[in-house]
Amino acid sequence: MATAEKTLLKSLKKTDILIVREMPRFFGYNEDFVFPHIILTLILSGSARAMYDMRVITHRKNDLTIILPGHIMHPLDCSDDFSYALLFISPKMLDLRFHTFSHDHEKFNYAPVCSLTDEQAAHLLSIVDQLAIIANHTEKELPHRYQTLLAQLAVGYEFLNYYRRDQDQQWAEKRSTDIFNQFCDLVVEHHRESREVQYYADMMHLTPKHLNKVIRAVTNGLSPLRWIEQYVVAQAKRLIDTHATETLQETAYLLGFTEPTSFYRYFKRVTGMTAMQYREEKQEARGKKQENRTEH
Repeated sequence: MATAEKTLLKSLKKTDILIVREMPRFFGYNEDFVFPHIILTLILSGSARAMYDMRVITHRKNDLTIILPGHIMHPLDCSDDFSYALLFISPKMLDLRFHTFSHDHEKFNYAPVCSLTDEQAAHLLSIVDQLAIIANHTEKELPHRYQTLLAQLAVGYEFLNYYRRDQDQQWAEKRSTDIFNQFCDLVVEHHRESREVQYYADMMHLTPKHLNKVIRAVTNGLSPLRWIEQYVVAQAKRLIDTHATETLQETAYLLGFTEPTSFYRYFKRVTGMTAMQYREEKQEARGKKQENRTEH
């Protein structure tokens, strides 16, 4: 996944938005992926299972999924005929001008998957196709390219908001979902400051016992401490995979650990292997892939 992620990030730096009209499979399976982008997927055929913030979700044809920046996606499995359209929106667009998804993040956390009709899916795909046409032009060729991209994204959002209306209301009525989503957002924002359940319970004005009860209910048994641990390790793996020139000490500091040894112990306790072992395994796997490509 590291190579694919690097390729995506490199492309996004140039285009601000990346569209793949048809992907035949997930990037990887049984791994936690954390991106600083908004990711949208629309299932074209087949079915798949994945976890979004540790919740297992089944994706079927015409399901549209929105994964917000910093949140975890974890592909599990898919059918042989599985394919989907993929849209990445870069942090640049999020930070500077395009705040629509950020403003409505609670809505998308409530229901990351929206089931569409054939007609609705076709409408959104036509908008994606138009986005691809715009994105493939340079600023020199299309002087108002950036503004045009934003306008087209806004059109797509308005249709999506309309299609989701009834489903959003159903999810919003669930108090446990509200608590879970607030907890996820807080961990995404503050995991470098604290990895303690008490810290987040206090921020939410809840007792750790009540928070534990709610998180376990929503995630089918995963405790809030385990959720935090998996999130921090997912971030650690992303940094190790995508910042090969940085030392593990630098990774530890980026994650908010004041002492690298604390990070090393944390990583091994959660994963069962050391951070160095993880990095070496990834480097070895990349080396083998490179050898295979060279041989062919």
